[in-house]
Amino acid sequence: MTMNMNMLLYLAAATLALVGLIVALAALRAVRGLRVRCLGAEAALAGVRRELELMTTLSAKTGRRVRRIEEECSGVAERVDQVEQRGAPQSFAGAIAAARRGADAGGLSQQFGISRGEADLVARLHGRKRA
Repeated sequence: MTMNMNMLLYLAAATLALVGLIVALAALRAVRGLRVRCLGAEAALAGVRRELELMTTLSAKTGRRVRRIEEECSGVAERVDQVEQRGAPQSFAGAIAAARRGADAGGLSQQFGISRGEADLVARLHGRKRA
């Protein structure tokens, strides 16, 4: 009976050792899987960092372009205010009538307060045709 008891203890110890070995192998496999996932996450993070740096660069360039455009167009609001203040429809109506009577672009510009480009356009579109 002692032999049976010893045999049962050896068998239990061997079973316990085998279960421990299986658990250790499973844990090792899980650690390897986690290591692979971690390496993948690090690679993805490096890609995200590169994209973020690119977006930061593009954002800075876009900001500079917007500021430059704002500077270039800052006079537009003043010009629109001037056009609105001068009563554009009456000015253009008068300029058209004067162009039809033979006024030149310089005279239209001075008389009606329109720009030289506007006066040239009115004179070309509505002025007398020259022989």
